[in-house]
Amino acid sequence: QVQLVESGGGSVEVGGSLRVSCAASGYIYGDSCMAWFRQAPGKEREGVASIDTVGSTYYSDSVKGRFAISQDNAKKTVYLQMNNLKPEDTAMYYCAANRGAPWCGASWYQTGSFGYWGQGTLVTVSS
Repeated sequence: QVQLVESGGGSVEVGGSLRVSCAASGYIYGDSCMAWFRQAPGKEREGVASIDTVGSTYYSDSVKGRFAISQDNAKKTVYLQMNNLKPEDTAMYYCAANRGAPWCGASWYQTGSFGYWGQGTLVTVSS
């Protein structure tokens, strides 16, 4: 079965950097729009970044210029490099896959577009 396993979360100070990873298994990687979402306590899950099969990337305004999404098809892994972290970036970060959708398109940030989710990895940014 499809599995997405996140790793790399942790605690970092304001202005620091962190890279989270998502390892995929159970399907032929590379046929899907992949995305990172996050959910802070008491808030709705929101789209952070996504990447499609031709490498097009999408970012929320709140992280644009600070975060970078990438993927390694050979390793079946998608990454989120987070720089200049702020306290408001504190959240559980989730990896998601939209199987069978090679392009992310206008729905890249919508949770309903993604059928497969990881268990999440916690990122805490302290001042």
